[in-house]
Amino acid sequence: MKYKIDAKDKNLRTVNEEIRRAVEQGYSVLVENAEALHCLAAGLKKGTIIVNGRAGDYVAALNDGATILINGCVGKFVADNMTAGRVIVTGDAGYGAGEYCYGGTLVVKGNAEDFLGALNKGATIIVIGDAGDDVGTYMVGGDIIIIGDCGKNLGNYFLRGNIYVSGEWSSLGHNTKEELMKSEDIRKLSRLFKENDINVNPDRFKKIVPVSIRPFY
Repeated sequence: MKYKIDAKDKNLRTVNEEIRRAVEQGYSVLVENAEALHCLAAGLKKGTIIVNGRAGDYVAALNDGATILINGCVGKFVADNMTAGRVIVTGDAGYGAGEYCYGGTLVVKGNAEDFLGALNKGATIIVIGDAGDDVGTYMVGGDIIIIGDCGKNLGNYFLRGNIYVSGEWSSLGHNTKEELMKSEDIRKLSRLFKENDINVNPDRFKKIVPVSIRPFY
């Protein structure tokens, strides 16, 4: 069953309450004309939400179990503070995508701007296009996978977790080094690509890890 919401001329509170009611009744939800709304579909614990067209800032923030598909581009901080669930963006993602995430999966099929996955604590973040500067800054867990190229300061001061890049980067950040891929890395990437219907050879990737878990002292 599908429930359709036209968000044109509606405020955020009204739309989010309508989404929650529909999810509780067992509907999957289709939202259109939501580009002017920020924090759309925030804090959901279940359900399937499809957003057709561009979405604003903080879409799917605090996601805790829902599957949220954005058929278009998103603004800043998509999936901010996500703990569980899946967020898929078919277009580009703005500044700070996947920041402060504790878990879940974020897939960006276009490009991502600066500070992707900053302070990531446990999420899996996949970008099929290119990513900007400062990817994974202060990251303390999880995996970031970039199929395209990255900008400057890749992994700046990150402490735990892994960053995988198929393309090139402009520069590594502080406390980072490249490490040889292991068989378990290949298996993990193969599994993630299969789960997300991504046709890429995992043997192409380079692995970036922290030099020290105590870089500040």
